[in-house]
Amino acid sequence: MPDAHSRQPQYTTDNLTSLQSHILAEEQRHPGATGDFSWILSAIALAAKVIANKVRGARIQDVLGDIGETNVHGEKQQKLDVIANEIIARCLGDRANISVLASEEDEHPTVLRDRAEGGRYCVLFDPLDGSSNIDFGVGVGTIFSVLRNDRLKPRDVPHHIQPGSRQVAAGYILYGSSVIFVLTTGNGVDMFVHDHSIGTFVLVDRGIRIPESNKIYSINEAYCNTFPEGYRNYLDWAHDEGYSSRYIGSMVADVHRTLLKGGVFLYPPTKAHPEGKLRLMYEANPMAMIMDQAGGKALAGSERILDIRPTDLHQRTSVIMGSPREVDHVVRHLDSS
Repeated sequence: MPDAHSRQPQYTTDNLTSLQSHILAEEQRHPGATGDFSWILSAIALAAKVIANKVRGARIQDVLGDIGETNVHGEKQQKLDVIANEIIARCLGDRANISVLASEEDEHPTVLRDRAEGGRYCVLFDPLDGSSNIDFGVGVGTIFSVLRNDRLKPRDVPHHIQPGSRQVAAGYILYGSSVIFVLTTGNGVDMFVHDHSIGTFVLVDRGIRIPESNKIYSINEAYCNTFPEGYRNYLDWAHDEGYSSRYIGSMVADVHRTLLKGGVFLYPPTKAHPEGKLRLMYEANPMAMIMDQAGGKALAGSERILDIRPTDLHQRTSVIMGSPREVDHVVRHLDSS
C-alpha cells in the first residue's frame, strides 16, 4: 500500500491557467495596478467567444456575404463585419474605465467618457480581419490595441491617435480550427486556446519567441508588377534562394503562422495604394507590438512601425514583419534599389 505522502497531488509550474488568472497574476507584478486591464481583457475575451460562435454558425444562420454597403475605407461590409463590430462595442461599452472605442468599420470613434470621468484607456480594434474569406471557411480574426488616456482632454480632442510605442496591450484572436487568443501587455507574448468543455481560454504557451529566420515569405504575389522595385528584387532573390511562399489572405492567420514558424509577412505599397493598404492603428500597430515583444521586427519600409507618429485614425501603411533576419533581407533589397 502506498503511504499517505505518496498519495498527495503533485503540483507543478504547468498547472492549468486561465486567461483571467494570467491577467490577475500579471497585475500583481505591478504595485500600482488597479484591475483595469482585467476588466478590459475579460470583455474582449467574452466578445471573442460570441464572435467565434457566430463564425462557426455563419452558414447555418445565413450571415455570410456582404450587406450591400461599404465601410469608411470603401470596402464592402460583410454581414459578420457588422455583427462582430456590434458585439465588441456592446461588450466593451459598459466598462467604466474606457474613454474611447474606435473600430476600423466606423468613420468616427465613440467617445464614452473623459479622463476626469474615469476613462483611463482607449481601445481600437479591427472586429473581423479577413472577413471576405469567411464564406470559404478560412481562418479570420479580431485585432485589438489598448492605449492609455493619460491626459485630461476635452471630448473633441483625438487623444486616441498615438504612436504604437505607447500601446499598453495588444493582441489578436484567430477563429480557425481552434479559437486562439494571443496577447502581450509589454512582458512578452502569451498564447491561449479556448477550451469549449470549460468555456474559457487556457494558457498553452508563455513567452513566445519568433524563430530568428525561416525561408518563408507571405505576400499577395499576384500584385508584384505594381510593387516598388525593391520588393520585386527581394522576390527574385527569394526565388533563387529556394524560399517557400505561404499566403492565406487573412492577416491574423498569416501573421500567426509567421509568429510561430518564422519567415516574413509583407504588405507592400502598390500603384493603387502608394502609402500601403493596411491600417496603422487597427492592424499594423498591434501586430507590430506582438512581433517586437516576441523578438521579431516590424517595419514600414525602413521605418519601425511602432515609431510612426499617426496623423489620422484610419491612416494606412505598408508592412514588413517577422523574423529579424528575414526582415533584414527585405530591407537590404529596398535600400539597394
